[in-house]
Amino acid sequence: MLRDAIRDQIRTLMGSDEASAVDLTRPPGDDGLFGPDSASWQVHGDFTAMMIGGVSALLLQMLHPAVLAGVWDHSGFRDDMPGRLKRTARFIAATTYGSTASAEAMIARVRHVHRNIRGTLPDGTPYEADDPALLTWVHVAEARSFLAAHIRYRDPAFPGARQDRYYAEMAALARRLGATEVPETRAAVETYLRGMRRKLLVDARTRDVAQVLLGQPAPNPASRPLQQILLQSGVDLLPPWARAMHGLRVPLREKLALRAGAIGAGNVLRWAMAPR
Repeated sequence: MLRDAIRDQIRTLMGSDEASAVDLTRPPGDDGLFGPDSASWQVHGDFTAMMIGGVSALLLQMLHPAVLAGVWDHSGFRDDMPGRLKRTARFIAATTYGSTASAEAMIARVRHVHRNIRGTLPDGTPYEADDPALLTWVHVAEARSFLAAHIRYRDPAFPGARQDRYYAEMAALARRLGATEVPETRAAVETYLRGMRRKLLVDARTRDVAQVLLGQPAPNPASRPLQQILLQSGVDLLPPWARAMHGLRVPLREKLALRAGAIGAGNVLRWAMAPR
């Protein structure tokens, strides 16, 4: 069946298997960290928007030299860029939809990994992945990207109050990871991003990592068109100033076609992945 074929392509694209599956079962009475009425359940519930948001978040995060250094020094990003997206997806799934115990276990696992990521920037500045200020940057870049993708590709009428609630919920999660002074509203997020721009830069290493992300091969030829839509839509989702820093352009004619393609792909994927 067509639906089964599309599901298989998604599993291939995500590298899904039993070993990497996230247990989302919850005991009776346990709604996890947020619960079904939360803004987070809404924003994180669409595969297409979340994948586009994930790509955009990585491109935004790597503009911070310490984030880039952590990727450069402590990951096999050339061979495992898809793995980074998958790990982010599993973290979001577990902390959004999993039981309280599963979410707390995932948070503890990430904090343990962060404690071992440290080094020195090319200019001699030391960095640590568990630096609260750095965790705040990573969090805000991610939350901003997921919410922007949800509004563009899933619910353009998502109410402003729900958007602020989403940022507040994600701020609570960020603090569990060790972040501090996390903005909790749309206005506070925009103010934060404006203040961070002077700390961001693009160099040869940034361009190298971005090229690996955007040029990663598809798992198979059949999934390549979808993958290209997701990757290029992630570029398009960046704030204009971030896209300019990367030197990436999406001409208007291509932008309109790209957004239409992403919306169409989202409709098809929701149909294919809906419970029968």
